[in-house]
Amino acid sequence: MTGSTRNASPGFVLAVHGGAGTLRRGLMDEARAALYHAGLRSALSAGRDILAAGGAALDAVTAAVVALEDDPLFNAGRGASFTSAGTIEMDAAVMDGRERRAGAVAGICGPKNPVLAARAVMEHSPHVLLAGDGAVAFCRTHGLAFAEGDYFYTESRWQALQHILERRRRGLADTDPEEG
Repeated sequence: MTGSTRNASPGFVLAVHGGAGTLRRGLMDEARAALYHAGLRSALSAGRDILAAGGAALDAVTAAVVALEDDPLFNAGRGASFTSAGTIEMDAAVMDGRERRAGAVAGICGPKNPVLAARAVMEHSPHVLLAGDGAVAFCRTHGLAFAEGDYFYTESRWQALQHILERRRRGLADTDPEEG
């Protein structure tokens, strides 16, 4: 799902993307769709408010992504998908084109908002990418907020993994084109 706001204020446009994966319209009722749209609007508002107040684009983008990461409906942060092994490993990246800087983290679990971890790499490290335990240690050193593993767990993502694992046990592709 994507959403955008146009002409919210002269001089900027903000767009958000609701995460990786496919939301099958045929399997979603109106109430659930409304929840996704509300989450997208919340993310847009978080970024738009910063831009409307004259804030930096990087701050607006970070705020929008934090809103998505905090919402368990989206495949980011709290709603992240499970690996085949049943663990959660998140990635995030952020870029400041004006300053030609970038930061990213990969394969992490613990920092509550991976986008803030990526931004910390960009702003407080000579590196562009940190991964795994080293990235987590870096995040602790820089005082990022952490959450326990159960914070990231959602039943719907767990059931999606179980569905994929069952399909694999039966020798089928991870997704069925007929389910869409």
